[in-house]
Amino acid sequence: MNDFLIGILGSLAASAILLVLGLLRGARPMWWLIAVCSRYTRTGLGRVYLNQSSAEQDLARDLRRARWVKVLAGRGNVLTREVFSPLWSTEPTSQSVQILLPDPSPRQDSWLDRRSQEVARFDPGFTRGLLRSQVRTNIEYLARVTQTRDSIELRTFNLPNNCRVIATDRAAYLTFYSASAHGRNSPCLYVRAPGILYTAALRQFDATWAHATPALPAPLL
Repeated sequence: MNDFLIGILGSLAASAILLVLGLLRGARPMWWLIAVCSRYTRTGLGRVYLNQSSAEQDLARDLRRARWVKVLAGRGNVLTREVFSPLWSTEPTSQSVQILLPDPSPRQDSWLDRRSQEVARFDPGFTRGLLRSQVRTNIEYLARVTQTRDSIELRTFNLPNNCRVIATDRAAYLTFYSASAHGRNSPCLYVRAPGILYTAALRQFDATWAHATPALPAPLL
């Protein structure tokens, strides 16, 4: 009898593992199962994308509908791509955009340099100054954008650079950076509001924002 129960439990465990692996592959037909489970757990998890780029089409749609947008990024390259173009248009739909990027200025206690060293371990073409240069370029891009927009705020931070958060009033896209892969190759979670994960994402953003430094002129009122 015990062997029989152990066998059943083993089969159930194996099935659960296979289900989770299937969900992590980001197959759209499986997303409804994730949504059902998150409703009972109150996590708000709606979808899992295999990597960040897989989420960009859905992200662009959500940005067009957003009343406000908050971005916490480790580099900010996504801000210069087509996915964010609706926010930089002359007639944007969002009322305000808050952006957090790592502080690119040279300093002894730079968390940006720590992330650069981490990435250099698996990407030999990633020099220490490359990440800082890319962040500076993205800040310059945003400085141009603000010349036609008066509702964009950009701040820089010097804190652990472990995740990317793109949040709107409806949902958030979360990517947790790995020590052995670029952020673009890491899984991306889509979480709805309200929910535990959505609340955690906003708390992470707000805590970083409170300790960040303005990098662009204050928006016009």
